[in-house]
Amino acid sequence: MSALGDFLRNRRGRIGPADVGLPAGNGRRQTPGLRREELAALAGVSIDYYIRLEQGRDTNPGAGVLDALAGALRLDADERAHLRSLVARGRQPPAAKEARPGLVRLLEMVRPTPAYILNPTSDILAANPEGLRLLPGLEACSPPERNIVRYMFTDPRARSAYAEAGWQAMAEDCVAHLRTVGAAADALVAELSDKSPEFAALWEHYDVRTKSGSRRVFQHPDVGRFELTSEILTAVDGQRFVTFQAIPGTPDHDAVRLLGMAPGFVSRRPVG
Repeated sequence: MSALGDFLRNRRGRIGPADVGLPAGNGRRQTPGLRREELAALAGVSIDYYIRLEQGRDTNPGAGVLDALAGALRLDADERAHLRSLVARGRQPPAAKEARPGLVRLLEMVRPTPAYILNPTSDILAANPEGLRLLPGLEACSPPERNIVRYMFTDPRARSAYAEAGWQAMAEDCVAHLRTVGAAADALVAELSDKSPEFAALWEHYDVRTKSGSRRVFQHPDVGRFELTSEILTAVDGQRFVTFQAIPGTPDHDAVRLLGMAPGFVSRRPVG
């Protein structure tokens, strides 16, 4: 069964007949959500063709078919992009392993704002001191193993790095974003599915969401509680420049300044 079919089945199971104006019919429905024939009719494709898509016997539908399926399934913008990427995933380039020099220079320029350069699978290609110290335990991790999603699910310190219910929200966002990456994430997904039942459950739920800026509340063992707003800039090659900003002159800004009190450096992920 193809990744495309897996996504279609999942989203078909999330929509009931009443959601799209169809009668529920008589008797108990053995299929959660819409039946295949119902979705095929809504999308304007034959039931035989739709079955081939779900079973992975046709993995190259045209743009018009994808748009029709997206409309019938009521996909949002991130989910529509994911649907298109599943068709093109075989043509995706591998994730970068080295940060671009121009982005590395920005890491120093934005200090004391914690900042990272991430590839699509959330490997940390480079970070400034405040970025590494923002998440306890990350600085001690060997550079090849530094990955935001791996940290969230395998380092116990990640759970106390966020105040209130912050870990759960961040974990859900990480997995939902990883769903948008495609085949480049396969090795990381296999690793974390084996190591973390919580990751496996979130992966199975199949939320799809591209990461964007958000408010995070941190609870740092040395600095205390503070709130930062993340901003994410994505380059054409998929590398992301991520910052966690505080308003100058606030206690939150004082907290991030404390994170960088030690001598400055930029930590890069080694290549090879």
